[in-house]
Amino acid sequence: MTHSLSLLGAIHTTLSLIPVAAGFYGFARHRAIEPATRSGRIYLAGLAVSVFTAFGLSSTGGFNPGHAVGILALLAAIGSLLVPRMSFVGRLRPYLATFGISFSFFLLLVPAIAETLTRLPSAHPLADGPQSVVVRTTLLAWIATFIVGFVLQAWMIRSRRRGMVRE
Repeated sequence: MTHSLSLLGAIHTTLSLIPVAAGFYGFARHRAIEPATRSGRIYLAGLAVSVFTAFGLSSTGGFNPGHAVGILALLAAIGSLLVPRMSFVGRLRPYLATFGISFSFFLLLVPAIAETLTRLPSAHPLADGPQSVVVRTTLLAWIATFIVGFVLQAWMIRSRRRGMVRE
C-alpha cells in the first residue's frame, strides 16, 4: 500500500521536520520547549507552518483526523503561551504552560508516526494502515514517553520552585 507524495506532500513533510528537530533540540538542551529560546520560536513557527500546509493534503478528500490533531496541537501551543498571563491559575501556571507545549509536540508526532510507518520503507512499509498493530504499538509507546516526560518536567519545575523558596 505505497502512496506517492504530491509536491505539497513533499513540501509539508520537509517543513514538518523543522518543528520536530527544534522540539527534540529544546528537550535535549533545556529539558522543555521554551518559547523564549530560539529553538522554541522555531518550534512554534514550524508547528504553525506544518499544520497549515497539512490542510492542503487529504487522502479522504476533506477534513480528516490528522487535521483535527493539528488544530489541537496549535491550540495547546497557543494555550501554553497564554497560561503564564492567567493569574487565576496561580501556582499551576508553569506546569500548565509546560504541559501545553509538550502536549503540542506529542500531538505533532501522532500523525507523523502513522504516516511514516505506513510509507517507509517505500518498497514495503512497516504498517499497512493507521489501525496496524505496528502503528498502535508505536503510538502506545509514544503516549508512555509523553507521560513519563511530563512527570519528569513537573518534578523539575517543583524542584526549581523549592530551591527558590529555600534561598
